[in-house]
Amino acid sequence: MNWIETALLAAYPWTKSLHVMSVIAWMAGLFYLPRLFVHHTEKVTVGSDTDDLFQMMELKLFRVIMNPAMIATWLFGLILVFTPGVVEWTAIWPWTKAASIIAMTWFHHWLGRRRSDIVAGQNTHTGRQYRMMNEVPTLLMVVIVVSVIARPF
Repeated sequence: MNWIETALLAAYPWTKSLHVMSVIAWMAGLFYLPRLFVHHTEKVTVGSDTDDLFQMMELKLFRVIMNPAMIATWLFGLILVFTPGVVEWTAIWPWTKAASIIAMTWFHHWLGRRRSDIVAGQNTHTGRQYRMMNEVPTLLMVVIVVSVIARPF
């Protein structure tokens, strides 16, 4: 075993801890931002003080919490991938988890585009559509957790 593998194994509990904390922060944002969009779309008049308040809350949630949490999730997750013995690549579970993480990242960027549309006054989605999209991270979370913990595949 080389020094890099030894270092990765020694850091494993810390890396996994930081990964889980990052995932929690990212998921919180992925759950909350679409709910903000629902209320922003249904209850707020464009150009009002409340519109400005919602835009500020959405911006800070996205840029200050969600973006750094997503980057940290990916960083610590990739470190775990390269830690010897963590991932069994002949199984199906790492691939279902990877596909779900890519879908979660797509959803993150989709939310960012919707935020930009709202700021530009070009929102084309209804509150109902945002409510439906709010279920996406939940479904992906179920696939990820079952893939990693239960490993049925």
